Amino acid sequence: MTGQVTHFEIYGEDPAGLAEFYASLFGWQIVKAPGVGYWRIQTGPKRGNGFDAGLTYRPTTGPHCWLNYVTVDSMDAALMQAQRMGASIVRPKTAVPRTGWCSVLQDPQGNSFAIWQADPTAFPPPEPD
Repeated sequence: MTGQVTHFEIYGEDPAGLAEFYASLFGWQIVKAPGVGYWRIQTGPKRGNGFDAGLTYRPTTGPHCWLNYVTVDSMDAALMQAQRMGASIVRPKTAVPRTGWCSVLQDPQGNSFAIWQADPTAFPPPEPD
């Protein structure tokens, strides 16, 4: 369903250290994804009130906060509409391989948020030669 907050991400310079911190503080299950610098967070039971999340390296100009992701039907349409309404794009449309697309925006008053479009065919474009 679109318009729902789907997950959140936490950013840091030492994600492994933050994984230990949050696992100890809240009892979350945090597991590093194989082959990438990303840790999957499960905040509670899959069938209960748990809310999925992730932890990764902070982008160079990334936020110092937890970032909420909202599902959209069309990444491109949502980005165009957000810009028409005064939002700015902080991180452009980016592929999460074989999972979906994400982008980070700021609303007209500077609040950061992210949008998410599920797409099992998502893949980054090839690097130019």
